[in-house]
Order: sequence, then structure tokens, then C-alpha cells
Amino acid sequence: MPWSEKDIPPLAGKTALITGANSGLGLAAATTLAKHGARVIMACRNAEKAESAAERIRATATGPVEIVSLDLADLASVDACAAAINKAEPKLDLLLNNAGLMAIDEAKTVDGFEMQLGVNHLGHFALTAKLAPLVFKTTGSRIVNMASFGHRGGKLRIDDLFFEKRGYKRWPPYFQSKLANLLFTLELHRRLQAAGKETKALAAHPGGSRTDLGFEGKGITNIGMRPAQLFLQSAHAGAMPFVRAAVDPSAKSGEFYGPLLMMWGRPRVETPSKRARNADDARALWDKSEELTGVTFAV
Repeated sequence: MPWSEKDIPPLAGKTALITGANSGLGLAAATTLAKHGARVIMACRNAEKAESAAERIRATATGPVEIVSLDLADLASVDACAAAINKAEPKLDLLLNNAGLMAIDEAKTVDGFEMQLGVNHLGHFALTAKLAPLVFKTTGSRIVNMASFGHRGGKLRIDDLFFEKRGYKRWPPYFQSKLANLLFTLELHRRLQAAGKETKALAAHPGGSRTDLGFEGKGITNIGMRPAQLFLQSAHAGAMPFVRAAVDPSAKSGEFYGPLLMMWGRPRVETPSKRARNADDARALWDKSEELTGVTFAV
């Protein structure tokens, strides 16, 4: 049977932390979860935009909506965010790693990482590692990573994650970062299973959705993103695979959700690319991510 928002179970009593919840897919997911009773913690970089978005969410919410500061391009900020959550929260049912950048001009994070991999993967890797003990002790908890159908064009180079050898062009680093999201999910799922943990690790992608993702940048494709919005589904529809991965009682750890027709449609289980199912690459990326972030991720 096709899955839709009507199939979301009551979420009262659940606490969900969503990164990048002030716009686009994150805002749509946060709005939906809060509407169905979840307590939503918006982890955002811009406090003013986050507060404005929180007011919009509260208009239809039946659960509390709160804000915590998080800049995924700065590991010190990631550490501070995790410390605040670990101190304040007795449990965390859903850790939803949504925030991301796409096809931006070349830039570096505070810690010197290529910006797209730094924000889309490494920041989330560090955040997840630091919140993992809280998530693991929460019955029925899930970690969901937002990927992209663009992962299919991604090629992982452990020896050149920052495109210093290959040369920077805006799209290949994005594709690699989205491939990294899926490899991270794969290895996290494997480790959770091996350790006998109840927590589930899943991933999702939105297909083609109307958001401001890809608007940042001076490339021809960045400019073309705006008129292309006319042919895409709404951010709400695009967020549904992510939401389904987070709340569908039948969802299994390791699954990957996307639109029925890849770009449009109701969420369904999808098979990621062969590269995204490479267990050796998944383990190598995990080890390299620990080395780069200086964070030990114990499962």
C-alpha cells in the first residue's frame, strides 16, 4: 500500500532533533513531526531564521518546538551542541541528520575540510558520535541520514576526500558527500547489528524538491536551479521519505527510502547504488572520519 502522512503514528512523547530545520526539507520534516505530536529540537546555524521558522512550525504543532545552535562547518560548534543536548535531555528518540549544502563555490570549513563533505558528512558524523550514547539508551530510537539520488554519481576517494588532487568542481564533491551519507549509514547499521543495539540506522532522499538548495554559488547550474523549481515536487512531498524512515513502525535498520519514481511520488524502499553498498569503502570512510574529526565513534 502507498505510504503517506496519514500513516504517521501518534508521536507524543517522542523527541526529535533535526539539523537544518529552518528551511526546505528540514522545515517540512520538522513541521510534519511537530504536527503529529513530537517534541522537535531544531539544530540550526542562524538563530534569527530558526526562530522565524519555529513560529511557523508552532502554528500547526501539537508538540513543543525548541531551538539549539549548531554550525556543522565548525567542530567546536558541533561539540557544544552535543554537550548541551546530552546535559539537558534524558533521551533522544530521533536524530535526523538533514542539513546540507549543494554545488557551492569552493570553500573550507573552520577545521579546513572541503565544505560540502565537511557539512554534509563529517559534521554529522561527529554530531552522531557525540549523541550516540543518548540515542542508544532510548528505546526504539533511530538515526536517519538525508542522502540524495545524486549519490549515484559519487566516487569516493579516501586519499582525496577534499579534491586537492582531482581539482574542485562544484558537483563531484556534492555527489561524493551524498555517497558518504549512505556509506556512513551502511557502516553504522553494520556496527549496530554486530553490537546487538536496538537503535536503527536508515537513510532517505527527497527526489526533486522545491527548496533553496543549490542556490548558493555562481555557477551556471546554480543559476538554473531557480527556474527548474517549477518542475519539482513540494518540499513537503520531498521530506516524506525522510519522515517515513524516521517514524514508520515497519521500517527496518539499513533501509533507504526515496520517491516512487526517484524524482517524484510517495516514499518507498529503494536500493542505493553499488558504490553505496561497498562495505570496504564504508569501513574505510568511518576510520578516516574518526581521524579527521578527532572523534571516536563507539558502538
